[in-house]
Amino acid sequence: MAVPQSKVELLDAIGDSYCKLTRDLERVPPELARESTLPGHAAGTMMSPADLVAYLIGWNELVLSWFEIHARGDEPSFPAPGFTWNQLGELAQKFYSDHAAQSWTGLLTRLAAAEEQVIALVESMSDDELYGALFHRRYTAGRMIQFNTSSPYTNARRRIRAWLRERISMH
Repeated sequence: MAVPQSKVELLDAIGDSYCKLTRDLERVPPELARESTLPGHAAGTMMSPADLVAYLIGWNELVLSWFEIHARGDEPSFPAPGFTWNQLGELAQKFYSDHAAQSWTGLLTRLAAAEEQVIALVESMSDDELYGALFHRRYTAGRMIQFNTSSPYTNARRRIRAWLRERISMH
């Protein structure tokens, strides 16, 4: 899919990638959702499908927090308070930990709620707000949203589909 250049394209990219991802996540047997049999986000680590969903929740909620902080007139800490861009593996581990006690169903529900909030955020913004000015460094608001929603959804879908082919064929 091409990189979105407008509000409509961004909404389509988020909606399309999320819809495809959720169809595959629904195929994950709940009893296997906490098996750490997927390569993790940090080199040499493993994660579970539940961790992958926790990662997506973490990024969606971070995006929402950036815009909430920005709307108050403050500068968000990118990517997250206490983390730099070269610590994304550690941030992923934090997301896994933050949601470790949540059930598979609870994770999917929370991801759906976060995605709906991201859609509402994008819908509340104009093309100019999304793509007319830089939001962080050299990136527009629309690009920052896309980097942390539709792009990870697409990557997560590839991971889950490969995992499903391997794990489900074994059971």
